[in-house]
Amino acid sequence: MSVLPEIVAEMPEWLAPIVRAVADVRAEELSAFLPPEHGGRRGAVLILFGYGAAGPDLLIIQRTAHLRSHPGQPAFPGGALEDVDSGPVDAALREAAEETGLDPGGVQVFATLPDLWLPPSNFVVTPVLAWWHTPSPVWAREPYEVASVHRVSIRDLADPANRVRVQHPSGYVGPGFTVAGLTVWGFTGSLVDRLLWLAGWERPWQPGSVVRVAL
Repeated sequence: MSVLPEIVAEMPEWLAPIVRAVADVRAEELSAFLPPEHGGRRGAVLILFGYGAAGPDLLIIQRTAHLRSHPGQPAFPGGALEDVDSGPVDAALREAAEETGLDPGGVQVFATLPDLWLPPSNFVVTPVLAWWHTPSPVWAREPYEVASVHRVSIRDLADPANRVRVQHPSGYVGPGFTVAGLTVWGFTGSLVDRLLWLAGWERPWQPGSVVRVAL
């Protein structure tokens, strides 16, 4: 895990809880699915914190329904590392720009999280955390892969009324959120759930409602 201290001093105070929370976070605190010793495709996602009309928010895309991997799911922008990338940070920013039209010049990366594993696609993913200090227009720039792009407020994500449990066809049940017309679940929902908890932004909620998803 890496936090860039020279950047932290320039960030808004409302982000301080997440900066403190990830400074020494372990992979086991973020996911039950840890990378295998060998194998797995390398990937990265951009967890982009902005401040919009509804206050602090996160950038979320919805993948198109015809994709072979994670079809129709809301997700953080991101994808596989390519030869042009120097590492996960480059990959996360490049993929976000390609998928949403995001201007990387308005983004300040401040941390990377431990690598996590996505068993269905065998991706070993590095989450990259960043502050969107100068927001740019975003849209579904790659319509073959991205159906829509959303800035989802953290206030809505933390609202107990929007918290659900989501059941995968395999039977696995994990945390989810019904926000902005989306059901955020899977890898993305689990990461949002953990980050809200680590930062102290989570509000008490009763995990009674179960949403079943079909693939």
